Amino acid sequence: MIKTIEKCMQIVIGIYNKFDASHDFAHIERVMKNAEEILVREPSANEEVVRLAVLLHDIEDAKYKSDDNPSVLDILKEIGLEDELTKKVVSCIESVSFSGGNAKDITSIDGAIVRDADRLDAIGAIGIARTFAFGGARGRKLYDTDEMVRVNMSETEYRSKETASVTHFYEKLLLLKELMVTEEGKRLAEQRHDYMEGFLKQLDREIGS
Repeated sequence: MIKTIEKCMQIVIGIYNKFDASHDFAHIERVMKNAEEILVREPSANEEVVRLAVLLHDIEDAKYKSDDNPSVLDILKEIGLEDELTKKVVSCIESVSFSGGNAKDITSIDGAIVRDADRLDAIGAIGIARTFAFGGARGRKLYDTDEMVRVNMSETEYRSKETASVTHFYEKLLLLKELMVTEEGKRLAEQRHDYMEGFLKQLDREIGS
């Protein structure tokens, strides 16, 4: 297990560090830390599958996908992972994305851990920082008090409009606490969610919306 994870890590570090600060390798390290906290409470999980899925979960993210980067399957083949584990890792990754609330169903505890670990890094203080880092990288407004918050979106609709950064809190981040799957994920999300709500209340006071 250690050998495949180390090989995978060496391949992906350079790829993620070409992304902006919201999805660089530091993001992967934080998601891994979250996953480790949840793994302690979920002894039936396959640790190798979880760790590899964390390392690879943003490699083919539509926001960063490039023909210059290897695919998830290319990397898993390069590190010599057996077919059965490859299928499990791919299944975990496929269930991670929020996609405007149209995420795929969780089919394993491994997938639940990876999804919760990734979503924990989208909320709280680090979630706030990442939201504005991504918005800045894409030239988005900090906020737009006239922008309508969208609900019941298709994945295409979710990805098609470049909303202001604060709007993203209402369309995704504030929804994540209730979408956590594991008990530890739910527990860890509580304080982070409350912190975001406090931030948004303070922001409202400062901009007078």
